[in-house]
Amino acid sequence: MATRAEPAGAPLPERRAELDAIRMLVVVGLVFFHSALVFAADDDFYVKNAETTEAVMIIAGFGVVWAMPLLFLISGLGAWHSLQRRGAGGFAGERLLRLGVPLVFATLALNPLPQWLRLRSADAGYRESYLGFLPRFYDVRLEPGEFPFVVQGEHFETGHLWFVVLLLVFSLMLVPFHRWLPRERVRRVVGLVAEASLHRRGVVFLPALAFAAICAFAGLEEQYAGWHRWSYLLFFVAGFALAGDDRFRTVMRRDAGIAARLGALLFVAAGPGFALADEPFTEMTALATASRALFGAAGWCLVIAIPGLLDRRRPEQPRTDPDPDPAPTRRRRLYGCLAAAVLPLYVLHQPIVVAVAYFVTGWSAPILVEYAVLVVIALVLTLTAYDLLVRRTRATRFLFGMRPWRRFESAGHNRSLTGAR
Repeated sequence: MATRAEPAGAPLPERRAELDAIRMLVVVGLVFFHSALVFAADDDFYVKNAETTEAVMIIAGFGVVWAMPLLFLISGLGAWHSLQRRGAGGFAGERLLRLGVPLVFATLALNPLPQWLRLRSADAGYRESYLGFLPRFYDVRLEPGEFPFVVQGEHFETGHLWFVVLLLVFSLMLVPFHRWLPRERVRRVVGLVAEASLHRRGVVFLPALAFAAICAFAGLEEQYAGWHRWSYLLFFVAGFALAGDDRFRTVMRRDAGIAARLGALLFVAAGPGFALADEPFTEMTALATASRALFGAAGWCLVIAIPGLLDRRRPEQPRTDPDPDPAPTRRRRLYGCLAAAVLPLYVLHQPIVVAVAYFVTGWSAPILVEYAVLVVIALVLTLTAYDLLVRRTRATRFLFGMRPWRRFESAGHNRSLTGAR
């Protein structure tokens, strides 16, 4: 690891298109996932349909096991590059601006809406206006025991922004370690692990034991996409370590097929325990504990498998001609635009899903019809809100964690907030 920030003119690392694609896939997939929770029998979503089904959670479970963990792993990869480029102080300032500002803005301006609609949906006689509800939403207290979610209230919540809270906290936790740890020693340890992983198959799967242990004994938390909040710290740190040596990328490509098969097998093996246990997320019976352990191990295997499989491509030959090829330039700009949209779309999607669901669930139509209409309308409104209300002005770009237009998208060099590079 570098002992100080790289010079400002240092070349940017290679843009990994598969990571941009994964981030966008997960965020767009959340529209489908949160729309499905409206019809889930075993979930306390903001707005619930009169008719529900248990099939939703069974189908959604396979996405839960890898989607958010993979976002944290990619974020850790990006944090390594950002720290090397900016240094500890620059990295902390960048994260406070790009994550802290949208977190505060969206919590205050957007998150009251789903809670207000929850009350209106649950009680037909509830007549309190939205403006009348706001003071109750902002009535908060401090709960240090819930760290990092220390601000609590009867109606106040960070909601789906829990991801941004954790990512900001994890990023800031890196700063003192980057300053004070003996970085050359850490670099040697990472190199030794990378070398062992390269020459001994199976080493890359050893972290699965740590994830199995934390899921088994710390339990799972439904409000954080089914994982314990500190499990995500392990994924984030793992991504940070994987970025420190290019040999890990080779290992992930090589072992991706095995990891995918093993992850799928472990996930299937965990299923009966989750179906049969009374409280599979928390109870300490042998069945529930073993099922959570299998779930945690499956998550690590799939998080290794997915980027590894997508990264299996013929590397591009470096260009020697002085004139840039317009096709790669257009692709870089496209990847930059996609990555730029990730955080704003994430922030926007859930209030929009809940608002649309509030009206759709009043229909007398089959679940599949209501679900399809909900997804289409919510997705269109989310993309439209991003295009018309967020990305076109400097003020709204700042509030949603985006860089100024000319400095950013025109250059095609976005270091995404979920994976700054």
